[in-house]
Amino acid sequence: MKWGFFSALLVIVCFASNAQTIKTGVLVVGNDINALGAGVQSAKSGVNTTMLLTEAGFNLQELNTNASSGLERDFLKATKKISQHFNVNDALKLWTDSIKNLTITKSASWTKFKRSGSGWLVELKDGRTIKAKVLVDADKSGKLKEALQLQYTAAQWQQLNYDDNLYRTSISSCYNGDKGPSILSLYQFLIPGQDNLIALNAAQQHFSAGQAAGATAAYAAFFNKKTSESGLKNIQGELINFKLSLIPFNDVTDLDSNWKAIQFTGLSGVLKAELKDGKAFFNPESKVSSQEIRQPFKDYFYKAQIWFDDYKSEQMTLGSTLSLICYTGGKKPETTKAEVLKNWNKLYGFKSSFDEKRMITRREFAVLLNSYNNPFNVNVDRTGRIAR
Repeated sequence: MKWGFFSALLVIVCFASNAQTIKTGVLVVGNDINALGAGVQSAKSGVNTTMLLTEAGFNLQELNTNASSGLERDFLKATKKISQHFNVNDALKLWTDSIKNLTITKSASWTKFKRSGSGWLVELKDGRTIKAKVLVDADKSGKLKEALQLQYTAAQWQQLNYDDNLYRTSISSCYNGDKGPSILSLYQFLIPGQDNLIALNAAQQHFSAGQAAGATAAYAAFFNKKTSESGLKNIQGELINFKLSLIPFNDVTDLDSNWKAIQFTGLSGVLKAELKDGKAFFNPESKVSSQEIRQPFKDYFYKAQIWFDDYKSEQMTLGSTLSLICYTGGKKPETTKAEVLKNWNKLYGFKSSFDEKRMITRREFAVLLNSYNNPFNVNVDRTGRIAR
């Protein structure tokens, strides 16, 4: 009996001691939309995530009610249903309580906030200590930056344009006031000389920006890497799997069954957006010209030069597209044609008929390209230049 009691007492003492130090993969500081997006995405990506709110609740006044993000839409749907009977923060608590790996501490204050190895250490005024691998600064109050005593610049949205290749490094997109369709590059999040620290712009509140920060932080924590070692393609793929638009096509949302293929194609730049009236259009039902894809294909695939030397038509047909994809990707034409025909309506969801002689649409082209030799899988450098 005494031994059993001693064992139980030992367990209680050890638990009480361990409870004073909290180890987490990602620590998010802030209480607005940026912070919410970062915390939720990090947790959804499978990493233990702790959020410190410097106030008693979230401030969601700047929430985008026309969400292009799957996670943001999930949040709006859940809280709209719950908030019929609860206020917004109570509704938000019920939603976040259902998310695994996520812990939220409200009205948090600290006595010490500093580096600890490659990670971070926080001593809270309530006596607890938090050790984190990656820190996300989404603090609008400025208290965190004051405590850290570091100088760094938060990530800035940049207008989508094709004068350079930076769009290929996008990990988030939005419509940003007068700038119109805009992107955030992964490399804007990576602060020189400050590994495992990600800073969001307090003056620009977007759930999608937070989501991108959360995925970037989670990648470093999950794979035990520094943020300077971030895997662009892995992070982009993770965010697209969570239905975040990385290229802001106004006319193709993530509710479209071909959205993922169109996003991957948009990131590659093989098919570019039409920038018009402050918006970006993919024009999924428009026809594909050989001129618009010629140079991008040559950039990605060595053998494309030979194929285009022989192809003189100004328009791409379904048949010529299959020929191009097979030639540059080393596929067997007859086998590929049979697979495409089988998948045309049921898997790809196309309403059109399979006719090799007709002009191919941008939607169809994106899906076939993504299915057989997706250029998204080709690595790019920090500027978006193809690095084979």
